[in-house]
Amino acid sequence: MTAIVSTDDTLGGEPRIDGRRIGVLHIAARVIDTGDRPEDVATDYQLDLADIHHALAYYYEHPEEMQHWREQKRAAGQRAQQQQLDPEHYRHTETA
Repeated sequence: MTAIVSTDDTLGGEPRIDGRRIGVLHIAARVIDTGDRPEDVATDYQLDLADIHHALAYYYEHPEEMQHWREQKRAAGQRAQQQQLDPEHYRHTETA
């Protein structure tokens, strides 16, 4: 079973499976939110089934941390959407 780690240089510090760029929230979303079977998620990401269960256990054992990361993702999505709607974001100025 692979450890769950958090490093600032990968996924912005979001908890993830060690050695991979697969976040705990992503695993939880696939299994809990969309109803994918853990076996299918493991196959899709070439992980052991134990890694999927370990990520899910981490998710349930750290509810405040997971809520924090959900809020961070939501805020980032809102900022990106706002930038798309903001004409100043696309305006280019010529410099002399």
